[in-house]
Amino acid sequence: MTGRKRWSTEEILDAAAELLRTGDADSFSVRKLAAALGTDSSSLYRHFRSKTELLRAVADRILLAAMHDHRPEGDWKQRITSLALHVRDAFGRQPQLATVWGRYASSGTGSRLVMEEMLQALRASGLPDEEIPARYHRIAVLIAALIASEAGVSTVTPEEHEQGLELFRVAVLGADPERFPALAHFARDVRPLGADRRAAFEEILAAQLSAIEAAAPRG
Repeated sequence: MTGRKRWSTEEILDAAAELLRTGDADSFSVRKLAAALGTDSSSLYRHFRSKTELLRAVADRILLAAMHDHRPEGDWKQRITSLALHVRDAFGRQPQLATVWGRYASSGTGSRLVMEEMLQALRASGLPDEEIPARYHRIAVLIAALIASEAGVSTVTPEEHEQGLELFRVAVLGADPERFPALAHFARDVRPLGADRRAAFEEILAAQLSAIEAAAPRG
């Protein structure tokens, strides 16, 4: 009698990533993954001790792939901006996994590579070493939040997108000027959250980096 196939760690992560592309972290389970692979959950727990550990490994592969061809260039602000956009683009190709990263983070090689590059860039900013961890944390939280937010928008179906735009138009253009005077005034210029997200991402990040630059000792 032929035994069940023994799946490698990479094959398990491939299958998990595929399930997450068509679902989300809430509906994902080790049992569903085992069924997709034609095996039982116990065989997967030999590779990962829990669902959370598995999800962290899937998210870390995205970071690892993003860092594989990343080449730091420019000054410290350019390095952090380039890194952030590189990670953003990597999760943009697999938006379902962005929420996994935002929720579960990761502690694998990909995560460490991102941390190393950002910390090196911050040291080049001139900040005292004792201030760098807190500044790093703020930037990391900002980037993760922006990427997860953008992923939520990008997974909306075309039909849902059109419905949302129509509701937005009705809510904004039809705003009562007596109750919502500012909204009525700016109604034709206010844009929905899904518009120009890359520009917003860059501007918000640039503001954070400018604050760091202003705080760094001169000379």
